[in-house]
Amino acid sequence: MAFIHGKDAALIHGAYPLTSFLNDGSVSQDVETAETTAFGAAGGAKTYITGLRDATLSASGMFDGDASAVDVVLSGSIGSDTLSPVLFAQSGIAAGNRCYILQGKTTSYEVSAPVGDVVSVSYDAQADGGADDAILLTALAAVTATGNGSSQDNSASSSNGGIAQLHVTANTMNNNMVFKVQHSADNSTWADLATFTTVATTVKTSERVTVASGTTVNRYLRANYTASGSGSITFTMAFARR
Repeated sequence: MAFIHGKDAALIHGAYPLTSFLNDGSVSQDVETAETTAFGAAGGAKTYITGLRDATLSASGMFDGDASAVDVVLSGSIGSDTLSPVLFAQSGIAAGNRCYILQGKTTSYEVSAPVGDVVSVSYDAQADGGADDAILLTALAAVTATGNGSSQDNSASSSNGGIAQLHVTANTMNNNMVFKVQHSADNSTWADLATFTTVATTVKTSERVTVASGTTVNRYLRANYTASGSGSITFTMAFARR
């Protein structure tokens, strides 16, 4: 795989795309280790077992106080007990690109106004349930009718379920929309894998759906969306195998 430049990175917090306000972002993952060293340890060295995973997200950029801009979104999220789905795409939001998905709580938000520079913002989020390495099933783009995203080939099936995540960032549809992740063993016959809550007319939203541990996820994945009205809806969808 070729190296990638950070200029195309993107971040969506809930139903709000914050990419145009930010210029730096990172996801940090770690795992607890518990020492298991006993008398007579081989080689005279300590031994460990792994425990619980954890993850945090940090981002920073430029201040904007308009409605639905970065300040309103992030200042409104700090202190909230509601978990917000977050998507961080290090190489941009395009079908087939890798990204990180998590749900978390904003733990800090800072606005800085230096006398000789642009007013800036920074924020941190604590993941609830860790962060997952996912594949984007669609770009962040508007659709107006029923359709499917392009097929994404994992080269093999997996057997431990996963996480599906949806972000709807704009919606002028005059009726409901249904979004699903589908999978296939042969890239021909498709079955529903994860179904999101029906999105009502004009609603912007985000959601995570867990596919239970032990569930087989077939080799191929795609996004499926069903329209029952007119207008347009802008969304992206990702899936992380576990």
